[in-house]
Amino acid sequence: MRLRFLGKNSTPGDSPTLYASDQDSYVVQGWKIYANDLLMKLEVPDDHTAVEVPVELFEHLTKDGVTSGAIKRFTAPIVFVTDNGTCIVQGPVMRDAEALSQMRLPDYEDCIEVPRSSVLALLEESSGPDHQRPA
Repeated sequence: MRLRFLGKNSTPGDSPTLYASDQDSYVVQGWKIYANDLLMKLEVPDDHTAVEVPVELFEHLTKDGVTSGAIKRFTAPIVFVTDNGTCIVQGPVMRDAEALSQMRLPDYEDCIEVPRSSVLALLEESSGPDHQRPA
């Protein structure tokens, strides 16, 4: 899997980082979650993990031809929003050796692969209930 760097919201040598892949997906690199109170709120399947990233990280989607990177719906793959303005994003653990070789992944970080369609759905306005439908 080939990655294309979209951007990061951090200091040099530190992440989180957002990549576009050649597999119609995004790779989200973020901080591992160590807080027990937060871990207890998550249901993470065995082949998945969750990472913490600033919400602003998704603004880099504009570098992938997306009009806006402003999150409008906090639904999966975002599973939790913290009081610190970060979000917890969950998805399959990145195991692709080629992709991992293109990244700098410190011990305190992990990364997940999320389908492009799932990330783009976060940018759409929630339509809410259909009040025009007859009862």
